[in-house]
Amino acid sequence: MDELLANFVVQPLLNVKNLKGNIRILKRKLDTLQSREADVSAELKCAEGHSGKKRKREVENWLSNVAKKKREFESLEQEVQRTRFYQFYPRLNLAEQVVTMTEEVTELVNQGQFSEGLLLEGDRSTAKLLLTPPHNGQAFLKNFNDIWASLVDDNILSIGIYGMGGVGKTTLAKHAHDKLKNESKFLGHVYWITVSQEFSIYKLQSDIAHALKLDFSSETDETKRAAVLFEAFQKEGRFVFILDDVWKQIDAEKIGIPPRSDGCRLVITSRSEEVCHRMDCQRIIKVNTLSEQEAWELFLEKLGRELDSEVEEICKKMVKRCCGLPLALITLAGSMRGVTDIREWRDASQELEKSCMGRADIENKVLPILLYSYDRLRDPRLKRCFLYCSLYPEDYHIQRDELIENFISEELMDRRSSWQAENDQGHAILNQLERACLLESVSDWYVKMHDLIRDMALWITKDNRRYMVKAGLHLREIPDVQEWTEDLDKLSLMKNSIAEISSGMSPKCPRLSTLILRGNPLESIPDCFFTQMRGLHTLNLTGTDIQYLPNSISDLENLRTLLLRYCYKLKSVPTLEKLRLLTRLDLAYTEIEEVPNGVESLTNLKVLDMGCKSLSMIPTGVLLRLSLLQQLTLPVHIEVPIEEVVALKQLEVFRGMVKSICDLNRLITSLPSIGPLSLYLNPNISPSPERYILELSISISLERGKVVVFGQESLVESSLGEGKILLPRDIDKLIFARSGLSSSLLDGFQMLNNARYIKKCHVHREDEIECIMRFSSAEEEQSRGDPFQSLEELFLNDLPNFIGLFKWEGRAAVAPLLPGIFTQLTDLKITRCNKMKKLIPWSLLQTLPNLQKLDVRSCNEIEEIIGDDDDGSPVINSSAEVTMPRLKILKLVGLPELKSICKRMMICDSIGKIEIVMCRKLKKVSLFDGQPSPPPSLKEIKVLEKEKEWWESLEWENPNANNFLQPFVKFVAWWGF
Repeated sequence: MDELLANFVVQPLLNVKNLKGNIRILKRKLDTLQSREADVSAELKCAEGHSGKKRKREVENWLSNVAKKKREFESLEQEVQRTRFYQFYPRLNLAEQVVTMTEEVTELVNQGQFSEGLLLEGDRSTAKLLLTPPHNGQAFLKNFNDIWASLVDDNILSIGIYGMGGVGKTTLAKHAHDKLKNESKFLGHVYWITVSQEFSIYKLQSDIAHALKLDFSSETDETKRAAVLFEAFQKEGRFVFILDDVWKQIDAEKIGIPPRSDGCRLVITSRSEEVCHRMDCQRIIKVNTLSEQEAWELFLEKLGRELDSEVEEICKKMVKRCCGLPLALITLAGSMRGVTDIREWRDASQELEKSCMGRADIENKVLPILLYSYDRLRDPRLKRCFLYCSLYPEDYHIQRDELIENFISEELMDRRSSWQAENDQGHAILNQLERACLLESVSDWYVKMHDLIRDMALWITKDNRRYMVKAGLHLREIPDVQEWTEDLDKLSLMKNSIAEISSGMSPKCPRLSTLILRGNPLESIPDCFFTQMRGLHTLNLTGTDIQYLPNSISDLENLRTLLLRYCYKLKSVPTLEKLRLLTRLDLAYTEIEEVPNGVESLTNLKVLDMGCKSLSMIPTGVLLRLSLLQQLTLPVHIEVPIEEVVALKQLEVFRGMVKSICDLNRLITSLPSIGPLSLYLNPNISPSPERYILELSISISLERGKVVVFGQESLVESSLGEGKILLPRDIDKLIFARSGLSSSLLDGFQMLNNARYIKKCHVHREDEIECIMRFSSAEEEQSRGDPFQSLEELFLNDLPNFIGLFKWEGRAAVAPLLPGIFTQLTDLKITRCNKMKKLIPWSLLQTLPNLQKLDVRSCNEIEEIIGDDDDGSPVINSSAEVTMPRLKILKLVGLPELKSICKRMMICDSIGKIEIVMCRKLKKVSLFDGQPSPPPSLKEIKVLEKEKEWWESLEWENPNANNFLQPFVKFVAWWGF
């Protein structure tokens, strides 16, 4: 019990407590990593320019991983800054991420030493004449190498290069063109065609004919012209055809370009990823903006001179505004070339802050490129949603889900019949904006607007004075009333430092539809403030320190959206009775103790979030009046009024706690279309140390997607009632925590035999369970459906009677295992299963082709990880090798009886990290038998320092194994669980 408390309670709590300190440690380590990155980049730039050598692939990969880790840290740091000290569970998750990232950054620092050098021997060929000046930036070289590798790969016949306007797509393609002209493989048959913005097949055919030195000016029929071109290309044999600046799909065969075949290549550049897909490009490469260092170097190169320190400080701010966009940097540098007066530099910097680019010639050259991408959004929905994104602060990582909810409530999209349909429409719009390079994807959950793109969006809205955006500017006071013009439509003061609004302030903004005060330390709002804003549709006070709302809010009869989430000091809300047009009300994480007066009158409400820890009850009959509800969130400490919830026939999204399996079945039966769901069943937890552990495991399920948690004794016979247990459609994750599972998970939970979409399953502290699946005959096996065919993560913790994943009863031969079971499993973790002797029998191994992480800890009786089928299970060829092709991480900790990982030769070509601790009966590690050297992926083997003697005594099939593994072994003084 003490060990369990340490592993699952004490250490996580310490991580939360030390979160700020751990972030500082991580930042210092990241600074070290960035310094090493700068050194490596400088060495490469110097060496590659003078030596005829090229960089090693491992160096390329390392630089890519460093860049990725820096982006991840930026996102993580923002998340930490957003959370408050009393948001325990979000901080718990962030604390774990900080610890993990610290380990990863430390590993990258160690990898970045490159003791054997950065470069490979290369060909000292003479320099090629380039159509554009050479560009040796890290990002450029990486993209160029990707393009070149695709061009010389005979399996890739079409390549798409996409990115925002001015990012350098054409430059990359021209360099590839020049190098191809000297490539004997294509005999100089390389053709470049610039596609006009409003191209025609006829004009394109004429341009191609000119490149091929054909004259068919007398022929006007497009079909006949295509035939002539087709024949000419056929005579060429091998060729590369480059189409630059493609804006929409082109039918190559109608033009006369032959169908792609061996020896023929088609390369296109476009601002749209969608165009690349529509033209069936086999390899699609996104050209990203330059890093801060490369942007500075490019700017200085184009400026043509060094700067004194005073000008340099101003200049760096201007360069940062260009956010790595090469065309913007080049144009800015060109416009400032020859400027020596610091006053002129200061003036240019001020102008740049106020406008898209700041100087007339820059605006004429760069802004039209960015504007054209916007103008190409023919769909007005895309334009409206794009402009809405500019309401967020600069460099802000915006949650996709939040954006889509705002698109819906602001009525920026088409109305659809259901929440799911509108949500899908929102994702489609964001995807289109990403493909058009007007938004950048930060992760699966976040997007970001490039600074220049945001400036352009604000420039679009500036002329008609309909948007006023002063977000993230650290304002301490609200803008003067004179700035609140009568035609103002949307106003964003998000993420400032505004603590109060003067008592007499009452802006006259009859057309103002959206007011965002989110993320300000605002404590109160004067009652007169809203009296001249009667047209307000959206009021966002999320994350403010507001203690009470002015009564004038009750008179905003046109209000559709009221967002009060994370207003932790807010204890009451004035009557909402008149707000009958309200469709979205968010009270989550406030301190309100009672449902606001008048909620029952909000008959148009579609989204209601009352996830408030202090809310004592839901008055009877309130939910019944809200018949249009599509999303409903109730606190987990309040028992759901099941009769009222099942009567909400439009409900698609539900989060809350139901008291029994019977209520769960009623909910699912009554609401067959229910979507994302976090459901808690009967978490009847006693006040003891175990209570905290169970709450911890339950809280983890508060995540995106559909999650069901079966809490304490929710599955015992007395709780089940009559009939089987139902689950929502497309469920993502199941958690069982002292729920009363039977000896076999699938026997007691038979609906899992056909649960195709479950990706994660966690089983904690279940006393009776012996296995996941039990078999007694071939017939029984074949009668099952396709259990766990989509499962990616399986965690088993503290199961005292668990003996293995499968259990075969009797010794009769049975048919091979179901082909789909566990085939998608990537992460398997087993802890404190003290009755298990063997983890994976031979017969099961074939069902785990995608396993990437195997973590086994504190299983006192386990003797083998992979072993013989001595329990009546199917037998495979006894001489066969054991192959785990995707295994990357192996952790074996606290296994005192472990004698063998595997008795056969193991092949693990992807293994990267191995940790073996307190497994002293293990005499042989069979991972490297028969291999003359370690796999290229191997990075680290961790062993306790006090177990160094044990490690050195291990037996190896290959006598040289101990020597070639030595550089990877890391002895540690302490082991953190």
